[in-house]
Amino acid sequence: MKTIFPTIIIILALSVFAFFMPKINQDKKMSKVCFAGNCFNIEKAKTYFEKTKGLMFRKNLDQNKGMLFVFDKEDIYSFWMKNTLIPLDIIWIDGNNKIVFISEDNRPCEVFFCPIIKSAQKARYILELNAGASKKIGLKIGDAASIEF
Repeated sequence: MKTIFPTIIIILALSVFAFFMPKINQDKKMSKVCFAGNCFNIEKAKTYFEKTKGLMFRKNLDQNKGMLFVFDKEDIYSFWMKNTLIPLDIIWIDGNNKIVFISEDNRPCEVFFCPIIKSAQKARYILELNAGASKKIGLKIGDAASIEF
């Protein structure tokens, strides 16, 4: 009985930690991106795994939310809609926080080989929002983004 009790306490402690850990990590990854007063609460994708997964397999995305892919340097970055269940606008933003490319209304890809979506311009940040969001707020190439980390 003496060895079972400490084991149960450790299992309970680990279970509580595992339950609250995703919430703690999610809060640390949240940020905000604004365009002329139109702000979105953004989940940041910074690690290789986070960037690879992106918004795959998510069934919905709140209207004022999105995902920001953060890269160490400006370059040409490609995206695709494989295993993405919701249509998205994808916005490329350079190191000076200016929009360099917008790909609107990208549809979920249901075939094995999905088309690649990329900008001819280098970017440091890629922002994914619900399809129609960029048109709704009137985004254009050259517009400034305010990114709060």
